[in-house]
Amino acid sequence: MMKRTMQVQILGMAILAVTLFSFNAQSQSAPAQQTTMTADIRAKSDLDQEKKAAEWIAGLDLNDAAKGARLKAAVVDHLKTIRDWHNEHPYTTVPAGINPATGNKLSDLDRQVIANSVMPVTVHEKLMSSLRKELSETQVEAVMDRFTVGKVAFTMAGYKAIVPNLTAAEEYTILNFLKQAREQALDYKNMNQISAIFEIYKTKAELYLNSNGRSWKQMYKDYTNKIKAKKAEEAKKRD
Repeated sequence: MMKRTMQVQILGMAILAVTLFSFNAQSQSAPAQQTTMTADIRAKSDLDQEKKAAEWIAGLDLNDAAKGARLKAAVVDHLKTIRDWHNEHPYTTVPAGINPATGNKLSDLDRQVIANSVMPVTVHEKLMSSLRKELSETQVEAVMDRFTVGKVAFTMAGYKAIVPNLTAAEEYTILNFLKQAREQALDYKNMNQISAIFEIYKTKAELYLNSNGRSWKQMYKDYTNKIKAKKAEEAKKRD
């Protein structure tokens, strides 16, 4: 469940992003392989964003039509903005190179995350300001969970299953890492990119556990061995 390749790590990309993007802007007169949307495709996409936002806000049970309409508009605006930024800034706008934190060659996903990360911070601030103006923090978190398909709870459950006797302090620290991932991931278009953002903070969580006297590698190995043994036992009972 928690296993993943380290090639998705993009620690240090925040530093790399501006440099690479600025370089590319100077070397190209227009974004390479820009994704264009026909009127029909855009209309369908717009409807999809409207439907998605309506479902998310309806789930809050606000019983206030005017507030719901304002929140839906804010969410739709954000979804369309990140969609358009993504389409207008494909991964090819970022030069191929290496991740300075790992030395690994940048994957297409790495490059797309870098391109998307240069979106003006005001886009994120506008969404969060709109949400926090109208909602309690618990409700804001509920909306963010819809954006990120519940990855905070899902991932936290994984840590609780893998780490024996997780302490309150460890749980608090890891949960905060995941909440940071969730908010940052709001500005990315699809699940591959959202998962890449979570990878950054999952790596931080695992380094924290290692520095706290744990061995993430050993705990994960013990967990997978336990799962394999359980499956083998179930298979034996069926035979």
